[in-house]
Amino acid sequence: MQFADRLNNVETSAIRELFKLLGKPGIISFAGGFPDPAMFDVEGLKQASSTALNEEAGAALQYGATEGYQPLREQLGSFMAGKGASVAPQELIVTTGSQQALDLIGKTLISSGDKVIVEGPTFLATIQCFRLYGAELISAPIDAQGVRTDELEKLMAEHQPKFVYLIPTFGNPSGVMLSLERRKKVLELAVKYNTLIVEDDPYGDLYFGAPPPPSLLALSDTVPGSRDLLAHCGSLSKVLSPGLRIGWLIAQPELLAKATMCKQFSDAHTSTFAQATAAQYLRGGRMPATLAHVRQVYADRARAMGEALRRELGDAIEFEQPGGGLFFWARLTGAHGGLKDAGEFAKRAIEQGVAFVPGAPFYAANADASTFRLSFATADVAKIEEGVARLGRALAAA
Repeated sequence: MQFADRLNNVETSAIRELFKLLGKPGIISFAGGFPDPAMFDVEGLKQASSTALNEEAGAALQYGATEGYQPLREQLGSFMAGKGASVAPQELIVTTGSQQALDLIGKTLISSGDKVIVEGPTFLATIQCFRLYGAELISAPIDAQGVRTDELEKLMAEHQPKFVYLIPTFGNPSGVMLSLERRKKVLELAVKYNTLIVEDDPYGDLYFGAPPPPSLLALSDTVPGSRDLLAHCGSLSKVLSPGLRIGWLIAQPELLAKATMCKQFSDAHTSTFAQATAAQYLRGGRMPATLAHVRQVYADRARAMGEALRRELGDAIEFEQPGGGLFFWARLTGAHGGLKDAGEFAKRAIEQGVAFVPGAPFYAANADASTFRLSFATADVAKIEEGVARLGRALAAA
């Protein structure tokens, strides 16, 4: 069978492929970026879905507007207002997860050969999505404070990209948080170079101590002209339930109109029943307590993983302790002549009964083969400690 040429630019997800190896009994997985099912507010979602059927069954079970179910758009506007961003319902469309929002951005903006700047490393599915539409990806370096805006400006000036894609808050896979100073600089660069910034924010509510700086969207009011050069992608997947598949895209009207048109072609609209359930959940006021619980559990697991990594692997790795999100991003140092290839480390870890994701696939260019990603979300503290001990044994075996 002869497939479309654009498929030559992409490969199947390295993470999805890794899951095929996880059938071994007793394996502890730090590989997936999934929330813990134990964190789902099942009772609250039962009440929300029941209310949706009792009060609005006709609308909840019928076809709906491509832009989204109006009561949910209103609730999402209020949700964003609680995070400092003023968003009217007509300024957003509801998408089938934030992944669809990213796909719609790629579909509406990228022509073959267009240059797009992404962080190095960044979300693997975004690399695949943008390449599918023919983008030439340019990698901007990051450090402990997020994307290096000095280097980003050089790349913007040199390449004049179609847009810049960033995960400013607890990035995937890096876990780092863009500083307030750099956030303002990013907005200034958007205006200076008249370049769209795509802000992906699925993890911003998962902070462990003090809240992170305001999103680029919330800060855009302080940098004249920057609001129209922002597209903001949000999601309920990591904080409520990925099974609902509720995400959203906030952007200027012309981009939203094109994205809505393309969404009509792909799925007509996001599930109205899921949207009605999410709207009732947000209206019911349970989200603050849900978030507080999730933050505490994940904070405890992140602390446990950091302590275990320092204890079991010592100077064989280096990492930054994340202040939120779901991930540790680590690098093998090769200390004392030790292993530096994370791909080889991953194979040996599987033999010891623990899994993680090597870091190379998260780079659009100049991959660092010594890096790897660990997720602490789905393992309790005891499993984290045992899993990291197995990592220590795998490294010792090398």
